Amino acid sequence: SGPAADTGLTGRKIVVDSYGGMARVGGGAFSGKDPTKVDRSGAYAARYIAKNIVAHGLAKRCEVRLAYVIGQTKPLMQDIETFGTAQVSQKALRDFTQVLIDTSVKGIIERLDLRRPIYQKTAAYGHFGRDIFPWEEIIKI
Repeated sequence: SGPAADTGLTGRKIVVDSYGGMARVGGGAFSGKDPTKVDRSGAYAARYIAKNIVAHGLAKRCEVRLAYVIGQTKPLMQDIETFGTAQVSQKALRDFTQVLIDTSVKGIIERLDLRRPIYQKTAAYGHFGRDIFPWEEIIKI
């Protein structure tokens, strides 16, 4: 199930498994880590939030940044960048995010059901862009 805490474990770098050089990444790796490690779960939550913001017409382009500190369950920083394409206020985007998902580690794991054995499928063809993963789901409002 992975290390009990951050032990400096790395694997194939996130940039390889995500957006190439298109989006900012925090380093680390997805593969080989259980969902309590925010390298993986935080990236999935950010994707989920950004994809839903765009799908619901709140912005045409969106990047969500979450920053966590070891030992704290909630993000130290949460930022929504729409690159000037927002159709609503930043407050409306934040409110939407709060309804969509609790960005605590526990909240992400529960909302995206990350304790299921789904990770082998991420090892081939990537972590993003396939509807078989819960972080790709568009919620109905």
